[in-house]
Amino acid sequence: MKQEQLKDLLADMTLEEKIDQLLQVCSYYYEKEGVITGPENAAGFTEQEINNAGSVLGGGGAKLLRKIQESYMKKQPHQIPLIFMADIINGYRTIFPIPLAQGCTFNTEIVEKAAAVSAKESAAAGLHLTFSPMVDLVRDARWGRVMESTGEDAYLNSCFAKAIVEGYQGTGPLTEKGKIAACVKHFAGYGAPMAGRDYNTVELSERTLLGDYLPAYQAAVDAGCATVMTSFNTLDRIPSTGNKKLLRDILRNKMGFDGVIISDWAAIEELIHHGIAKNKEEAAALAMEAGVDIDMMTTCYCGNLKKLVEENKINESLVDEAALRVLELKNQLGLFENPFKDGDEAEELEVILCDEHKKLAKEISIESMVLLKNDHILPLKKEGQKLAFVGPHVDNKWISGVWSIFAKVDENVTFKKGIENLGISDVTYAKGCGFVDPNSGLDVYEEMLSPEEEKAIEDQLLEEALKNAKEADVVVMALGELPIHSGEASSRTNLDLPEVQMNLFRKVSEVNSNIVVVLFNGRPLTIKEISDKSRAVLEAWLPGSEGGNAIAEILFGDATPSGKLSMSFPHNVGQVPIYYNEFHTGRPYAGNEGNGKYFSKYLDVPNEPLYPFGYGLSYTNFEISEVILDQRELTKEGSVEASVTVKNTGEYSGKEVIQLYIQDKNASVARPVRELKGFQKIELEPGEEIKVTFVITEEMLKFYDVNMNYTSEPGEFNVFIGSDSGTKNQGGFILV
Repeated sequence: MKQEQLKDLLADMTLEEKIDQLLQVCSYYYEKEGVITGPENAAGFTEQEINNAGSVLGGGGAKLLRKIQESYMKKQPHQIPLIFMADIINGYRTIFPIPLAQGCTFNTEIVEKAAAVSAKESAAAGLHLTFSPMVDLVRDARWGRVMESTGEDAYLNSCFAKAIVEGYQGTGPLTEKGKIAACVKHFAGYGAPMAGRDYNTVELSERTLLGDYLPAYQAAVDAGCATVMTSFNTLDRIPSTGNKKLLRDILRNKMGFDGVIISDWAAIEELIHHGIAKNKEEAAALAMEAGVDIDMMTTCYCGNLKKLVEENKINESLVDEAALRVLELKNQLGLFENPFKDGDEAEELEVILCDEHKKLAKEISIESMVLLKNDHILPLKKEGQKLAFVGPHVDNKWISGVWSIFAKVDENVTFKKGIENLGISDVTYAKGCGFVDPNSGLDVYEEMLSPEEEKAIEDQLLEEALKNAKEADVVVMALGELPIHSGEASSRTNLDLPEVQMNLFRKVSEVNSNIVVVLFNGRPLTIKEISDKSRAVLEAWLPGSEGGNAIAEILFGDATPSGKLSMSFPHNVGQVPIYYNEFHTGRPYAGNEGNGKYFSKYLDVPNEPLYPFGYGLSYTNFEISEVILDQRELTKEGSVEASVTVKNTGEYSGKEVIQLYIQDKNASVARPVRELKGFQKIELEPGEEIKVTFVITEEMLKFYDVNMNYTSEPGEFNVFIGSDSGTKNQGGFILV
């Protein structure tokens, strides 16, 4: 449909019909098969509002969505189709590792492929849009939704934001088969809630917001994301959903976004709870003035906008503007010509969880896993080594991540199944303990038992585990979180493993010191004791459909680990929020000041994290030469080439992530100790070497100066190139 036709259609619609296009309701209201992804409140929709709503969320499956669309279109007076949206965060039915783990790949190409597979499966299942990617910068592991981000670094997040949007949408028209629209979220600053508590207030300076938190959203906008979702939090003490400066001045005018803005679940109504709206009518007016186009799951718009227009409290042009954007999105997807787009039951059967998709899922799972420690014990031997696999996650199928709402967990390859698939013999398996402490208040995927029954089973599980551990050459312990322990509304003040798992770990370590720990989790945990007492630690995250196969291949050397942490692991929760690119203080502590007290430091733990951003081991060794710069001066129009030679000096082929960091030594405002500005993932055979070169330009040195101008300043810069954020391999140049 041409633009003029869309405008003619809009002109032919009544005010009520335009307002209804701005309403999004859950598929639950059409078919009970839909998935509720937010609190099921008494929304109070009328039958007419549901029949004329512009979009639907939460349902999936070609048969279901075709049925809903056909029924809807029969009643729609202008034959305007519904748009179907859902949370496809890390896969539809082929489930990839959680986004935080995907960030650990440092491989935008493979993550873009994963997003493309998610789009292909979702499109075949009748969906048109995913509420992804979440590009919020995350630095506090207490916040459960860190699992949805690609990490703590603005540059890395920006690279992945672009890759994921282009994976979902492609770079051509959205009508292309197998493509769906992306919804970038949550705008803005949602990843920095105070105290790590979900939905909480966010306090960011303007410079921090613009310089650190907005770049990833900008990258998504530049990649052509079709929609943006508002965040729940306040920013500058104004809730994002009612923040005109944020949505109109910054997002639309400054950042150049011209697509649809959608609220998060019931976020417009939450303006009342924030205390800036007295009632739904005021909330609707504030959100409409701010520029929110779609009201997700409240009656604020459909119940109040007509009255607000008739009483001249808002201009009808605002409703027209929002309704036209919704129509334009439907048109971009080709829904006026084909309301079902790519939804097809036969296609669904063919593409969902096909061999090609599972192969990619295993590949990305392998690349996302981070070897945190290896004291000459991995890889394990396939023969001649008696192995005991112990822990509640050994045969746990819940490894998809909490947002994998269309996953079928029975299709996931468990850790145990992965070992069996390799044909490993002389092994034992024991659960050892439950997932969580009794009476912890955390929901678990287990039958509720009486205290007496629980104690008897606990004793039996522990006895079996210790027997197996005593008789083994090596004990591999599978420990960690369940999916429900991270994600939305899963904030925690304690980042330790449950005490029941730590008790198992301590007792096993008393009978066998050859322990390899495999961690399943959706956030960085505090694992100091585990790190100290284990000979190896493999961070597997929540790895998805092929997780078990990926872990088995890494443990037994069929694959070499190459993941690098996208988020720092603290010594303890008292360090968070913690991140590598912090700032110098007036009393910086470098660690060599002895017992001097009056420095910026802790008394009980180091300032540095237990494991820093960018860190990860391999089974082979990489030698990185000193930094070579082709010149020592950089002009605004020129460039400096910084290079190193990397050689695989070990016995295994492997991948390494070479990371470029830059430090601005003096500026008009305080600058980070270093910032990631580039990375390259290379693969080398034993004995092979390669030159890795980064091109540094003046654009990479820009920041918001003392007058809030986005610019660079002449002066000295240090260049660091190495295998993690702590590298001391450096050179320097001057910007003239």
